[in-house]
Amino acid sequence: MAYIVKRLLTMIPVLLFLSMMVFSLIHLIPGDPAQIILGQDATPSAVAALRAQMGLNQPLFMQYVQWMGKLLHGNFGTSLIDHEAVMKLIGQRLPVTVELAIGTLIVALLIAFPLGILAAVYRGKWADFVALFTSTIGLAVPPFWIGIIFLLLFTVKVHLFQSSGYVPIWQNPGQNLSTMILPMVATGIREAAVLLRMLRSSLMEVVDQDFVRTARAKGLRGFVVIVGHALPNALIPVVTTAGIQIAGLLGGLVITEQIFSLPGFGQLLVQSVFSRDYTTVQGAAMVAALIVVVVNLIVDLVYGFVDPRIRLTGGRS
Repeated sequence: MAYIVKRLLTMIPVLLFLSMMVFSLIHLIPGDPAQIILGQDATPSAVAALRAQMGLNQPLFMQYVQWMGKLLHGNFGTSLIDHEAVMKLIGQRLPVTVELAIGTLIVALLIAFPLGILAAVYRGKWADFVALFTSTIGLAVPPFWIGIIFLLLFTVKVHLFQSSGYVPIWQNPGQNLSTMILPMVATGIREAAVLLRMLRSSLMEVVDQDFVRTARAKGLRGFVVIVGHALPNALIPVVTTAGIQIAGLLGGLVITEQIFSLPGFGQLLVQSVFSRDYTTVQGAAMVAALIVVVVNLIVDLVYGFVDPRIRLTGGRS
């Protein structure tokens, strides 16, 4: 518990620094939101009036202080383009990306773990070759290309899945799965390739250690030795990689969401950047930063469950 409290306290300066970075960088993007909203034919006086109304004529420091004040009260502001609460827009889009990210990770684990274990059990044999070939293909082929192939094959030719019409899973699980399964698999193949290589290399390193050789000397079967003894000791780098993948997927699924017409968080962020919707970009970026920090905390906590030798008391032993 003391470790969790300490980590939560360290999140405060991290998020404060990230807020300053987000606020500063978004104002470096060329373009005037007031000019974009009113159009190119707007008069300078109209643009100036709208800038004053939006508070864009104040010094950046004052704008940051006001924004942070609202942020601390849970108010992420109002979209400059949609004129809706930023939290409402994020609340509508974020569940789509979170579902896609979780489904992608599940697909990646279902592919990576069996192949990684087989590669370690049958080291240098056919299973190892299949695992290496699969990971190489997964790393070499872009997810968007796989997504396009899936769309052409399973929606245009076979009509097995839907290519659009996303609905939340709690409203219609069948339609949701029909819409989400293809993007999950398309992106999961790439993430599986990364996890597979990490798991394979980590297992290969562990199986050469003394405690594994001792287990084999006792007459235990190879599969039992790998799963029961080597695998728990090889999971730490895999857990770390999986945590990094989850955090990266929040912003890295933009192309997948575009291909499969998914109204996700990544699309909201990109559209807001191009439309110079400062408040939405700032709010979305802060939510993404918070999620990344929380994921890192969860990964650290998982370490203690995966390997009991790790003690989460502010240090590791």
